[in-house]
Amino acid sequence: MSTYQIIDSSSDVPDVSIAMLAYNHEKYIGEAIESVLMQKTNYKYKIVIAEDGSKDATRTILLDYQKKFPDRIRLILQVRNVGAQANNIDLLSNLEGKYVAALEGDDYWIDPLKIQKQIDYLEKTPDYGLVF
Repeated sequence: MSTYQIIDSSSDVPDVSIAMLAYNHEKYIGEAIESVLMQKTNYKYKIVIAEDGSKDATRTILLDYQKKFPDRIRLILQVRNVGAQANNIDLLSNLEGKYVAALEGDDYWIDPLKIQKQIDYLEKTPDYGLVF
């Protein structure tokens, strides 16, 4: 039996999944999401966020963002707190696309070309499988 609910309105498979774990990140999650939404890229991406039953307003904030950007945000909402390891397993099992970029729910990106630069590099140098 699944311990989570998925909210995803899009049917497109992205080139990049941005994997984000969230638990009690009310103060930070908006800035984390905004730092992804500001990305200037010619690749399709989807932000996949696994929320682990936060005790603060994290889930409410995520639901608001998902309603505003239904084609860009997939939510994995745990029915109850399952812990970081199980939440991460559920997150990783719901990613799509050729590439994965990791961003924690209490962190953010400052370069609007971050994803574009990294994917361009990986596309040009197929011997490499990881950049950071």
